[in-house]
Amino acid sequence: MEATILEPHEIDQYMQLALEEARDAQRIGEVPIGAVIVHDGVVVGRGHNLREHAQDGTLHAEILAIQEACMTLRTWRLEDCDLFVTLEPCPMCAGAMINSRVRTCYYGAADPKAGVAGTLMDLLGDARFNHQVRVVPGVQADAAAALLQDFFRGIRAKRKAAKQARRAQG
Repeated sequence: MEATILEPHEIDQYMQLALEEARDAQRIGEVPIGAVIVHDGVVVGRGHNLREHAQDGTLHAEILAIQEACMTLRTWRLEDCDLFVTLEPCPMCAGAMINSRVRTCYYGAADPKAGVAGTLMDLLGDARFNHQVRVVPGVQADAAAALLQDFFRGIRAKRKAAKQARRAQG
């Protein structure tokens, strides 16, 4: 696995695209997580969460970006590809990255509840697997975390308002 190092401005540029995907998810009521996959300086895959719309627990941003990248490149091997995602990957997405041979995962906010790129455990770097994914954490972490915090703050406010409305009626 060749370690290709991107320039800081390139990393920020691609994470901005992942943040745009996350905003697209938020606009349709999905948890705002976005991902892009880059191959030789070109975005070959994009995705944002669609779990609620499709009622499919596998439709995470990373999975959708991987699927699109595989179709674009006409291969399941993404060895020369880097994935940018706004939230630390979960076990399912980390497994998909390993199985599709993603070179590097750049992520924004850490996920203390499900993150397996170093927070709860490090699946991506586990030498027992036949492939390891290089991890670069904390890329625009504040912006990624703010999107998630605002989203969940809004959900809590709606629930509280609905609860108060029910009390007022009854």
